[in-house]
Amino acid sequence: MANIFTNISDALQYDFVRAALEAGTVCALLAAAVGYFVVLRQMAFAGHALGHIGFAGACAGVVLGWGPLPGMLALNIVAAAGMGALGKRVQESDLIIGMTLSFALGLGTFFLAMFRGYAGQATTILFGNILAVSPGQLWGMLALTVFGLLGLLVLFRPLLFATLEPELAQAKGVPLRLVSTLFYMLVAVAVAMASQIVGVLLVFTLLIGPPAIALRFCRTVWPGLALSVAIGVGVTWASLVLAYVTDDPVSFWAPTLLFVFYLLSAALTRRNRHA
Repeated sequence: MANIFTNISDALQYDFVRAALEAGTVCALLAAAVGYFVVLRQMAFAGHALGHIGFAGACAGVVLGWGPLPGMLALNIVAAAGMGALGKRVQESDLIIGMTLSFALGLGTFFLAMFRGYAGQATTILFGNILAVSPGQLWGMLALTVFGLLGLLVLFRPLLFATLEPELAQAKGVPLRLVSTLFYMLVAVAVAMASQIVGVLLVFTLLIGPPAIALRFCRTVWPGLALSVAIGVGVTWASLVLAYVTDDPVSFWAPTLLFVFYLLSAALTRRNRHA
């Protein structure tokens, strides 16, 4: 155990390790905070859909020379605005969602085929590479996280009202369609950020995992939100440490830890109900 702590201390002397830790923290913080409302609103499909759509945007960004994150962010926000405009119809149209996601994956593959660095870029986009974050990218992630958290704070009360009591909120004059559209855009930002850690294929992990576990223990909003953030950040830190110690990727450790914690939380809550 002492050797592990010594190795971690030595690793923190490297700039790229500190940058990965800082980037992972801000990405996980935003994903867990936004994801809490994603789970409350039963919008898990949105994270899944935006991850696939973002794949096409990331690939287009690489081809255009922007980089994966700007391309993913741009296309995700456009897609989020469309989802918000469609309202509940987008959740009820499984066929449309399936066809759209298939098209997005095909389009992403087409863009990757146009780029010479196909194999390396494909792996990074699909599974993330938090250890390759540059100082410039880190500042961009921090700015996006601050923007996302401020947006969530501004939207917090009407969003919570519309989530828990949608009929009453509509009767009170809350613009449900506008609130939904703005929240979809926040989800788009969170998905783009989380993909930097675990990639577009596993972005669902950081968006849904921490709040799903937190909601098993906390029935009130603020404690549940705080626990979701703590789990998201804690799992990200633990995944980075385990990746350093074992040489296995963060994109393996993050979903594995969250899956194990979710099973444990389910077992604990089930035992408490029967106690």
